Amino acid sequence: MIETMLIADLATDLPQAVRLQRLVTALRAQFRCGAVALLRLEEAHLRPVAVDGLVRDALGRRFAMSEHPRLAAILSRRDLTSFDNDSTLPDPYDGLIETHVGEPLPVHDCMGISLYVEDQQWGAITLDSLQVGVFDEAAKNCLRQYKALIEASIRVARLEAEIRALRLAQEKGPLAASPFEDDGEIVGQSQAITQLLRELDVVADSELPVLLLGETGVGKELFARRLHRLSRRRAGPLVHVNCAALPESLAESELFGHAKGAFSGASVDRPGRFEAAENGTLFLDEVGELPLAVQAKLLRTLQNGEVQRLGEDQPRRVNVRVIAATNRNLRDHVRDGAFRADLYHRLSVYPVHIPPLRERDNDVLLLAGRFLERNRARLGLRSLRLAPEAEVALRQYHWPGNVRELEHAISRAALKIMSRGVDRNDIVTLPVDLLDLDLNQFVSDPNARLTPPKAGPTTVSTLRAAVEESQRRCIRDALRLCGGNWAKAARRLDVDPSNLHKLARRLGLKKGRCGTALKENCVGRN
Repeated sequence: MIETMLIADLATDLPQAVRLQRLVTALRAQFRCGAVALLRLEEAHLRPVAVDGLVRDALGRRFAMSEHPRLAAILSRRDLTSFDNDSTLPDPYDGLIETHVGEPLPVHDCMGISLYVEDQQWGAITLDSLQVGVFDEAAKNCLRQYKALIEASIRVARLEAEIRALRLAQEKGPLAASPFEDDGEIVGQSQAITQLLRELDVVADSELPVLLLGETGVGKELFARRLHRLSRRRAGPLVHVNCAALPESLAESELFGHAKGAFSGASVDRPGRFEAAENGTLFLDEVGELPLAVQAKLLRTLQNGEVQRLGEDQPRRVNVRVIAATNRNLRDHVRDGAFRADLYHRLSVYPVHIPPLRERDNDVLLLAGRFLERNRARLGLRSLRLAPEAEVALRQYHWPGNVRELEHAISRAALKIMSRGVDRNDIVTLPVDLLDLDLNQFVSDPNARLTPPKAGPTTVSTLRAAVEESQRRCIRDALRLCGGNWAKAARRLDVDPSNLHKLARRLGLKKGRCGTALKENCVGRN
């Protein structure tokens, strides 16, 4: 019986994700239904935290209450809410049921109940049956009885996570700690992103400057927002400065302010961004683009906690935490004289590397789910999903533009398919060709296939060998053209230097310059 299993789970130490997944899987088996979803309430959205019977990208979606009247009805009352097979309200899972992927849900039953933890509304659980009559009065009463066990499982998961975080912090230091709640904006369950969030949760509470490092499009601004939100300065402002967009002639004035008459056009006193961020956080995005003259003044501010407006003699005290971000290799800029070494060391007291999308496993599908739901709502569609071969393509693609490129690819594909005259009341499926991915140029997983697996012999090993040889050739050519300089080769190949080293080691190419282990590879072949 499910009661025995759930009670046994309550007495067992389980990771949060495992506990909640076992919960929905057990409920689906108990009610013999098509899908079960456990959803967490976040402001005006419901976020799936565990599902069984829905497509993989469902965990990345956010269901707006204003867009989904069934979910809104479930949350509006404490008792169970059911929808008979003749209900005219749209179902949020249309086209997302695993057994009917891309198809309208057949006539079916649906029920759900809102969940409360410590007398605060936590979210809801929903059950969908593809057969009429499965959710009879006995089934409804059964779910009512299980409500207390479901809420207890959520409460235990929260307490366990807090206890585990404290225990790990004592044993391995504070970087092992992790909060129960997930971030509402940052989508991902991969080991790389989970470890990063744990690290940020701890460094956020310090006053240390943080330097966010990562490729273009990884979402550095989202991580800066999280650092500010979890810091002791959360009540203060978060001021964002795009250093790349500052004209050199105005950069000093923008950051530090100016006095009336300081230069032509300065008709009034104007505080700079540092003063605007008083008692809060200043986020310097693309900090590597700052002119050298401004870098010197920024260094003085970080050292002394003072700013001096243009045209004024007296400095002003400021209380600001600085978070900087860049997609450039500042070490190379320091070596080339384009960035001050002392400023680099001031900004990078705590450097944080944000992993590229290709290193985040199946997070690409969760993010795709988020962008699919966003475009579905924007375009007024009943349902929007990916074709199976499109899912494979997303996992195969190298994503040089990372999350931003993924968002643009899905938005572009959605607009293209709308231009073909699809019916907004249909289940709209995006085919792989509309994504416009150059799969021949960028392959992140040589084992991935563009079509679903079929029975019979394959040539994966031969394909993998061909891809790896192509990668070796590209690396050798880049090193030869760059004189054996790995940093320059990485820029030429448009990849992160650390990722290039990892790939080279996996391909059997030793890290080094021409004349060492790579001599035969980078100069010995024509």
